[in-house]
Amino acid sequence: MSTLLSSSLLSWLRCFEASARHCNFTHAATELCVTQGAVSQQVKQLEQWLDRPLFLRTPRALVLTPEGERLRFVLRESFQAIEGTLTQLRKPREAGPIALSCAPSFAMRWLTPRLGDFFRDHPEVGLRVYGEFHALDRTRMVRDGIDAAVRFDLGGYEDLKARLFLDEWLLPVASPAFLAAHPELRRPQDLRGAWLLHDVSPWDGAQAFEEWRHWLQVAGVEAQVGELDAGQRFNLSQLAVGAALAGQGIAMGRSALVLEDIEAGRLVDLFGIHARSQASYFFVCAHGQTPPVAMVEDWLAAEGARFEAARAKVLDVQARGAKATAR
Repeated sequence: MSTLLSSSLLSWLRCFEASARHCNFTHAATELCVTQGAVSQQVKQLEQWLDRPLFLRTPRALVLTPEGERLRFVLRESFQAIEGTLTQLRKPREAGPIALSCAPSFAMRWLTPRLGDFFRDHPEVGLRVYGEFHALDRTRMVRDGIDAAVRFDLGGYEDLKARLFLDEWLLPVASPAFLAAHPELRRPQDLRGAWLLHDVSPWDGAQAFEEWRHWLQVAGVEAQVGELDAGQRFNLSQLAVGAALAGQGIAMGRSALVLEDIEAGRLVDLFGIHARSQASYFFVCAHGQTPPVAMVEDWLAAEGARFEAARAKVLDVQARGAKATAR
């Protein structure tokens, strides 16, 4: 067996596993820190060695053949077993701060103001928060030294533990000054595309206008609104909300990011129509996390529950998992 599993073959298998996970040679190359051509060539060499195709190359993506799917499953199980054993055998590093990668807007508006309570209750746990929103898998977390992460997305993590600790609701918000300047804005049907402020990357893989399109569909007025791409575009929700606070237009607010501003009167919940977001907030970490990471997870779950209770007193939203409501 040692002769069969040569260094070349192991390299081919690693490139194939990454390509199979991403269904894309370019994404696999980024993960492995090599060129796209190198990954493609190594997979091709594996296919030639096996004398059978493992992928169907389509214009949009790689599609696994039945043989490729069989090999992908075996490799995933094998690599997980190897990584688990290495983790157990590796000499524990000296305890240091937990590196928490967190969606930037959520980190700024929701997490950071609450961290004082965490440090007061858990002075023995160090925690460093990094604002990031790139997609995660176990290999990338290990490579980048990320102990845990908070992500706003659809979930579906194959090789990591992901716990939904807070759901999200969408609602259009604007400043009182903007409303005073546009008295004709009374119903969703009155919206104009040029007024809309967009977070064009709300989560990894989302379409540019996903949140506005979803809310408009719930409100039943999608066809009546002007072209979505007429409004301003940002790559963070907090930037779009900041523009709304400055009176520049109407942002699609996420309740976790705008509830405080609504309570303070800095922003107005325009129509009282709240759409349950397709994405939620997940705490992501490796299986079998350390006790300090487990403390952070439990604290976030408790804070999420407290926020949901406080939110229900301000916004007309139902319990987690409910559909949109209007008043």
